[in-house]
Amino acid sequence: MGKVITLFKLLPKKHQVLLSILSVITMITMLFPSEEAQASRQTAGIVENAQINTRYDVPLAFRTPGRPEGLISEESQPSNLNGAEPMSSAAALASGEAKLDIETRENAQHRDVEHFNVKNGDTLAAVFERAGLSSKDVYQITQLPLAKQNLLKIIPGEEIVISKDINGELTEVRYRLNAASTLVISKENDQYHEKISEKDIEIRSHFVNAKIKSNFWNAAVDAGLNANQIMQLSTVFGWDIDFALDLREGDTFAIVYEQEYAEGEFLRNGNILAAEFINQGERYTAIRYTDGNYYSENGTSMRKAFLRSPVDFKYVSSNFNPKRLHPVTGQVKAHRGVDYVAAIGTPIKAAGSGKVIEAGYNQFNGNYVFIKHNDTYTTKYLHLTKRNVSKGASVKQGQIIGTLGKTGRVTGAHLHYEFIVNGVHRNPRTVTLPKAEAIAQKEKPQFDALSKQLMATISQSKQSELAMQ
Repeated sequence: MGKVITLFKLLPKKHQVLLSILSVITMITMLFPSEEAQASRQTAGIVENAQINTRYDVPLAFRTPGRPEGLISEESQPSNLNGAEPMSSAAALASGEAKLDIETRENAQHRDVEHFNVKNGDTLAAVFERAGLSSKDVYQITQLPLAKQNLLKIIPGEEIVISKDINGELTEVRYRLNAASTLVISKENDQYHEKISEKDIEIRSHFVNAKIKSNFWNAAVDAGLNANQIMQLSTVFGWDIDFALDLREGDTFAIVYEQEYAEGEFLRNGNILAAEFINQGERYTAIRYTDGNYYSENGTSMRKAFLRSPVDFKYVSSNFNPKRLHPVTGQVKAHRGVDYVAAIGTPIKAAGSGKVIEAGYNQFNGNYVFIKHNDTYTTKYLHLTKRNVSKGASVKQGQIIGTLGKTGRVTGAHLHYEFIVNGVHRNPRTVTLPKAEAIAQKEKPQFDALSKQLMATISQSKQSELAMQ
């Protein structure tokens, strides 16, 4: 207080006068009763004349948070199950909303929902034990077909959602199978029921355009494609382009493909709908038709009667050469095939459909398979680690017939592949491959309309990207 007086004395005379006047006004104001005090006296008068079992509008000031003492005695309140005080319509509305909130909380108590993350080493029984469920629950649930198929294969990182009622009894189990599907197991009257809950899938089309700078794989990844799409694209054009040897820096590709969404959430990339690949200045196109096959924009099948190469290889160690110097014997001996180098165990695919006419082993060829495709074409596969087919078996194009190895007389792991036309060895890398059938004539009008639409989308999208650069 002394400090306040000292500070007051240091102020200019004019300021001291003004502060003194304000202090006097404040004290006078505090001495007079406020409107709230008057309202209290008025309300007291009402209370004195209040009649039993008669409802009155309670002044707003007294509705919340509580009733002032002496306003209305408990004996004079109308009967109310909730013990609430009489109130106006506005207060009743607020009370109704509060009641809904209470009911919501009560309903929540009837259904306790817990999320359990699957840990390393967890079984379904271990997760249920953490959830406080019984071994009987585990047994009965695992007898359900879908549950047996999925819940017994849970892996770390997945989640199981378990719901119980107010008594702690199991009511529901939810297990997400994938981004769009959830296994739901419910219990009603001691009976378990299961179903797959599916989200609605929305298909959207997406466009990407890329240029090869270092290699095809990196360019495709940078464009946003996943591994499956990259393999799909290389398969579509694999009959025309050797993706290990033919690609060059500056080659480009543009594609339109499907994207799947569920309730606005991106799920995954889908099928390639249309594609354009420019390799060393030559343009190749592909359209996916309703039969699931790919055709060039004019309806020619992208699928040839033979694959250009029957293995996904790293490089060619020895090309087709009629005058090659043999690496083991040192003698000049024709190399009548192509040697593809890859890791031991790499799958070997049948270049075309046909019948296995030879499958065996010798000291020169190691494990080998010969396939006759028709009276014109035969292919041979040498030095396999193992064979997956036997003599006399029928095979389809792309079927795995064995794995790459280094059996027989070789200096390292590779596939020796030969392509024979009318009994004459031809270079597998340069021989003209026969084409499969074009699209059926009755489908041609519908295909042409689809082809024009998709190729126009690619062209317009490329122009838009160019304009934005």
